[in-house]
Amino acid sequence: MSEKDISKNYNDESKVDVRNSTFKSCKDVDVRNSTFRSCKDVTFVLPAQLSSVACEYDQVNLSGDKESLSVLEPATVEGEERGMWTNQAEFFLSCMAYAVGIGNVWRFPYKCFKNGGGVFLIPYLIMLALAALPMFYMELALGQFYQLGPNKVFGKLAPAFRGLGYGMLCVTMWVAIYYNVIIAWAFFYTFASLTSHLDWADCGNWFNTPDCFLPEMAKQCDEDSIWWNNTCTSISLYCKARGVEGAINSTHCLGSTVVTTLHQRVSPAEEYFKRYMLLMDDNTSLDHMGGVNWRLAGCLLLSWVVVMACLIKGVKSAGKVVWFTALFPYLVLVLLLVRGVTLPGALEGIKYFLYPDWHKLLSVHVWTDAATQIFYSLGPAFGGLITLASYNRRDNNCQRDAVLIALANSGTSIFAGFVIFSILGFMAQELNVPVAEVVEGGIGLAFVVYPTAVTKLPVSPVWSFLFFTMLLTLGLDSQFTMVESLITALYDEKPSLRKKQWEIVGGVCLVGFLLGLPMCLQGGFYLFVLLDWYAGSWSLLVLAVTEVVLVGWVYGTERFSRDIYNMGIRTSRYLSCYWVFTWKVSTPLLLSCVLVATLLDYQPAKEGDYMFPDWANGLGWGIAISSLVVVLPLTCKEIWSGVLSGLPLSTMFTPCRLLRDTATNQAIKASTRNLDYVKHEKDNNEADMN
Repeated sequence: MSEKDISKNYNDESKVDVRNSTFKSCKDVDVRNSTFRSCKDVTFVLPAQLSSVACEYDQVNLSGDKESLSVLEPATVEGEERGMWTNQAEFFLSCMAYAVGIGNVWRFPYKCFKNGGGVFLIPYLIMLALAALPMFYMELALGQFYQLGPNKVFGKLAPAFRGLGYGMLCVTMWVAIYYNVIIAWAFFYTFASLTSHLDWADCGNWFNTPDCFLPEMAKQCDEDSIWWNNTCTSISLYCKARGVEGAINSTHCLGSTVVTTLHQRVSPAEEYFKRYMLLMDDNTSLDHMGGVNWRLAGCLLLSWVVVMACLIKGVKSAGKVVWFTALFPYLVLVLLLVRGVTLPGALEGIKYFLYPDWHKLLSVHVWTDAATQIFYSLGPAFGGLITLASYNRRDNNCQRDAVLIALANSGTSIFAGFVIFSILGFMAQELNVPVAEVVEGGIGLAFVVYPTAVTKLPVSPVWSFLFFTMLLTLGLDSQFTMVESLITALYDEKPSLRKKQWEIVGGVCLVGFLLGLPMCLQGGFYLFVLLDWYAGSWSLLVLAVTEVVLVGWVYGTERFSRDIYNMGIRTSRYLSCYWVFTWKVSTPLLLSCVLVATLLDYQPAKEGDYMFPDWANGLGWGIAISSLVVVLPLTCKEIWSGVLSGLPLSTMFTPCRLLRDTATNQAIKASTRNLDYVKHEKDNNEADMN
């Protein structure tokens, strides 16, 4: 749809001149009047019972006296109560920092290697263009136009979908609880790096077991002995220690048992992670959780204190911090890459990372992995993007921001792959094993494989400190947005709480800390895995599909395109057709396919050889379903209110005219002011030249 068409359609649809000085605000209308008409009529009129469509009040008493009007109040000066970004650079950096997280470093490189190397970039970029980027832009535009958090905005698009935002916030809450545990681990390793010798560099520590194994130490043993119990042990003693009487030769124990089948080797970095930091024992499980790991609890408390300090003044304080947390990881990545490519074996590692396996393109799992990787990386459907954009000026070019951030996110993932695999190639050469044997994804890559790799580098504590500080800043950026989404939801529910920022921010962080404490037990790692397995899985995809169907089909791309146009964002006809096609067709279709594939590929939770008990998986399903269950009460309330009011069912799927007219009025005013400023500057420049 061209700019001319959009403008014409908007003029045809509008029945009320929202710029008219006689346009009434909510406080000028008696909300108890039963003669209110539907929002579909000329005026903004619905019964007060339908809070998502009517002039919404927060704590208005029966006499009509106002304690605090909602953000729908047309007379409110834009940005006066909610707050706004100090400048657009802070918004851009915050969105980029939210999108570029820990997963770009520990998940993408492994998935790229596992799914065909360079071939994986083909489905990855296709999924970016047809699903992830359109949804990313859609949420930025939605939040910027309506300037509401996810718990409020969807009910304004269609009352029947009022609960959708609460489902997103539920997912965000679960993820924020366990995500800060990762940040606590990063704090732990950062402090542990402040030493001249890394404790996970050898097997001579109190927490190491006889099975701790270092390949370079094993080279010291002759053919009749084997490295075990931190020394060269004869094959005969090794066989007896494994419960087999004696040895036949250097390769077989009595009974023709092959010696290599008895190995239970563990790297010192893995033992440091599980036995020292997490304090896990051999019998630790969900049925034997053990005591509190106070060191880890202290790191978790520190993590929440840092989050609270950075969010204490909302986007004003977070916007200042993000200048460091968003840019510092790139400095570290550049330093690590420069060091990595100069190491022997680095090119072999990069070759493994990029070498294309074209047959992988025929695998459904490769396309599913590509879709889930880019989707979870950019972070739509969590409510964070809507929250960040809701503090924007309405004339900001969020289309430009969306494209640049999406490209920066993907570029960072690829760049991080070069960094990681250059180091892994060096590590593989040092251990004299193929690169494939040292590659691991997720937690294992960040806290086992890479710590092992840095021990091979000169001045290893320095590189360890830089790497874990980078993980720390990457994690904090994403955590800031998730926690800010929860805080913004409280403010939007009750705007008077904005006057109590210290209490609200501190209270949210305190609750998050208390809910995360169980993961600081000796068996808390299994609770972490359980939350990671279920909290943001298929239920998030259900919410994402529902959201894009709501905007693309129920609210309608024509309305949405006019909203974007009124914010002063101009696009060509071809680009407009691309956005409309992706919002209405490709994004919901592809996400639905990924949802079906995720459900069909479901497996019960496990960690290594430990299979989670049935009750734990039942709890996990409860966590996943909780984000869908919270949607129902508010949706049912809206429908029931409509039935009691005698309204047609179609009203449940009609946007609030008052809010949209108010937002449109402010958007046009902001974009016009921006155009006048640009014209004024242009005239001044021409005058100076003359």
